[in-house]
Amino acid sequence: MDNYLLCLFLMCMEEDMSKKIISVVMLSVLLLLSGCTGAQKIGVDTGSKTQAAAQQENQSVAEPRKEQAMKLVIEDMVVPVTWEQNASTAALQKLLPLTIKMSPYGGFEQVGSIGQSIPSEDKQLTTQYGDIVLYAGNKLVIFYGSNSWAYTRLGHIELSQQEMTALLNRDEVTVQLMTE
Repeated sequence: MDNYLLCLFLMCMEEDMSKKIISVVMLSVLLLLSGCTGAQKIGVDTGSKTQAAAQQENQSVAEPRKEQAMKLVIEDMVVPVTWEQNASTAALQKLLPLTIKMSPYGGFEQVGSIGQSIPSEDKQLTTQYGDIVLYAGNKLVIFYGSNSWAYTRLGHIELSQQEMTALLNRDEVTVQLMTE
């Protein structure tokens, strides 16, 4: 009798187990199918969002840099500059014409006071040769080397590192900013 009960119990368990297995398999298939449908929909949305974000990023990269009616002269040489389009360059342009006596600092930059504070949006930057930045809201800095600090980007001089070094690696430099 004990063997009969044991067999009966095992058969019931086997039947319950097969029902459970079938239920689990069906649930898994259902989840898999609904998951695939959702992934396809998300993929389409993500793709369009990614394209829109890339287009917006390309526009924002292209828009901040714009030639403005401002000319930079270093030691009587007009240098080609691409100016940023921001509140700081707009405020700097309103101060023109400016003549700034600059002094070397650290063997990689020239620094000079613009005479008053203008709006700044300092961000941690790693500068490169040719970069023109605003420091402390009232100092113009032109780099012929590299440095990391919080600055507001104003523009970039389109000369080689050798040309920048030859132009700026001296005791004192006079810079003029004027309207074109």
